Amino acid sequence: MAGHSKWANIKHRKSAQDARKGVVFTGLIKKLAAAARRGGGDPSMNAELRIYIDKAKEANVPKDNVERAILRATGQLPGQSFENLTYEGYGAGGVAYLLEVSTDNRNRTVADVRHAFNKHGGNLGQDGCVAWMFKTHGVLSLDAACVPDADALMELALEHGAEELEDEGSVYTITTAPEAFAAMRGALVAAGYTDFLADEITKEAETSTSPDLAAVQANLRMIEVLEDNDDVEAVYHNMDISDEVAEALEEE
Repeated sequence: MAGHSKWANIKHRKSAQDARKGVVFTGLIKKLAAAARRGGGDPSMNAELRIYIDKAKEANVPKDNVERAILRATGQLPGQSFENLTYEGYGAGGVAYLLEVSTDNRNRTVADVRHAFNKHGGNLGQDGCVAWMFKTHGVLSLDAACVPDADALMELALEHGAEELEDEGSVYTITTAPEAFAAMRGALVAAGYTDFLADEITKEAETSTSPDLAAVQANLRMIEVLEDNDDVEAVYHNMDISDEVAEALEEE
């Protein structure tokens, strides 16, 4: 097990998201849409999609919203045609960004995305400028206070194909290959772990950068704008928030 400040980044991103009205609905809709695009719109054949449909039901997301998101992601929405695109660029302090979008008007979307970058000290880049940095993983994080036996958790994780189990002090984070995510989550739930701090298939950068406080603040504002854009389904970056900057953010 290895420790680093990944959880500080997850925590600050999550707290910023949770402060915004409707973020639960929006976040779940975007995650299940991404799952449908990756594995198809049939939940009986797509375990990841089944997970997010169940989470949407628990959060009382309207059924029509769920069905519409799946149809949009799989290109089956009547009368509408959506493109799945990626955008790459840099934020303040040289933070690398990879965005996944689904849009029925690419001119509108790229204009909105470019405006967000320019307004917050960044710029869009050419295709391929940062994509090489990012690798797709399944990520599951648990509060250490809810883990009575770390050795047992490690054994379970390894038995079900974990790539890594990280001890971040107050949080344990399990990383899996994308195709092993659903099985790992199911094994954890069966073992009694049900309250995940994070459970998703995501992209993580293999290299990171730790900008100063002002740049972190600019990037957090830009991330908020991008995630509020209905066309943007996922925002990935390589910003690592240092302990010093995390403490300054806590004091705000």
